[in-house]
Amino acid sequence: MVRTFTLTGGRTRPSRNDFTLITLVTTVEQPLPSVVHGLQPEHLHILRMCAQPLAVAEISAYLNLPVSVTAILLSDLLEQGRILARPPIHAVESPQIALLQKVRNGLARL
Repeated sequence: MVRTFTLTGGRTRPSRNDFTLITLVTTVEQPLPSVVHGLQPEHLHILRMCAQPLAVAEISAYLNLPVSVTAILLSDLLEQGRILARPPIHAVESPQIALLQKVRNGLARL
């Protein structure tokens, strides 16, 4: 068992406030090398997991680490340009409900 403060180098807060529980994280570069100097195994695990977009809460759960520790690790990767972080797509950007209802009604008539 590794103490969480060793993972963060004693830091208790992320250097950036870019992460909420629903922030989506994606790895920038693929494929990943097996060892990257300056990164801990948890960093590499995050990079592998985020080949597909994952929310911060999901990453934290998969790592079995507190969200605060996960945010610090993600901040490290974001500062190195290894991940992208973006807010989830808002409902306004998703397909309109009226259009979806018309499609459903059209399919029901078939």
